[in-house]
Amino acid sequence: MFESVRDDLRATLDEIRAAGLHKPERVIGTPQSATVNVTAGGRPGEVLNFCANNYLGLADHPEVVAAAHEALDRWGYGMASVRFICGTQEVHKELEARLSAFLGQEDTILYSSCFDANGGVFETLLGPEDAVISDALNHASIIDGIRLSKARRLRYANRDMADLERQLKEAAEGGARRTLIVTDGVFSMDGYVAPLDEICDLADRHGAMVMVDDSHAVGFVGPGGRGTPELHGVMDRVDIITGTLGKALGGASGGYVAARAEIVALLRQRSRPYLFSNTLAPVIAAASLKVLDLLESADGLRVRLAGNTALFRRRMAEEGFDVLPGDHAIAPVMIGDAARAGRMAELLLERGVYVIGFSYPVVPQGQARIRVQLSAAHSTDDVNRAVDAFVAARSELDA
Repeated sequence: MFESVRDDLRATLDEIRAAGLHKPERVIGTPQSATVNVTAGGRPGEVLNFCANNYLGLADHPEVVAAAHEALDRWGYGMASVRFICGTQEVHKELEARLSAFLGQEDTILYSSCFDANGGVFETLLGPEDAVISDALNHASIIDGIRLSKARRLRYANRDMADLERQLKEAAEGGARRTLIVTDGVFSMDGYVAPLDEICDLADRHGAMVMVDDSHAVGFVGPGGRGTPELHGVMDRVDIITGTLGKALGGASGGYVAARAEIVALLRQRSRPYLFSNTLAPVIAAASLKVLDLLESADGLRVRLAGNTALFRRRMAEEGFDVLPGDHAIAPVMIGDAARAGRMAELLLERGVYVIGFSYPVVPQGQARIRVQLSAAHSTDDVNRAVDAFVAARSELDA
């Protein structure tokens, strides 16, 4: 039976390659850092890393690594259980309390990933009599989580408040018992920031709840690194915050939901990814506590990240590249053609800059791009070298 399936799968894979949409995995032979050793075409080489979510450069921070070593000795390797059976240690409860305090929420529940966190919210909180209104460019995990619920699904154009209000009125006219607005805090393919203050105003006007996935903001956006709710001054008006420990907060794995106490309490009882997934490894929980310690004095890292971001965006604009506007550390360099984006990424790697070309289905057809991600770990020289490499790669492509 599988032989016929094998032929179909091979044909699909051939089509992906022919369309320039194949996504190869490059192997890193070093810890995650501003500079990594990548094997490309059988040739190892040290390259500048401009495509990790390591915004504050904490993935290989010596204090985080030391905390992980200490936790391994104290708490062991893994829990071999889910939380409600025998998988809860003191370190998990401590991290949940620290995240709640940091994010200004009443309680927090940990998940094995933010994908699981988003997958566990909607089905638990919303039924057929409810409505969920989602930004059109929300992350795949939000889309999949909404699909698991029986709630009525409405969608508004990206950051379009007039359209959001139309959907709120439609939900009310449909008799929705509960209405939940959900948005990314920062849209990962564009670097655009959601207007959370305006979203909260509309939610108040129409009696809706607000949920934000702040994975690409927590740790470095806002005066204290508390993300887009802090940036917009609405920390007390957002009902649910989901996020990851795998980006600015150390770059490992794990996610969370920080929310009103009753919401978290219900998630502990009925959220399927929480009830049926192994507990977050204690070493990650302990290292994440050290990251939160470091964030208390991370103003210098946030300033350095902002400086690197501004420098890259300014220089790329001066060189005539089409970079989506904004001031976030996600700086998408728009290419358009998928094959050209992939080839440019290859040429950049040859010049010592590790980036990835993003194409369909990750981004819409015809909007292929190289998503450059800046880090506080980069030096000014690193940023300038990256821009120079883009210029050289473009020249070779156009030759």
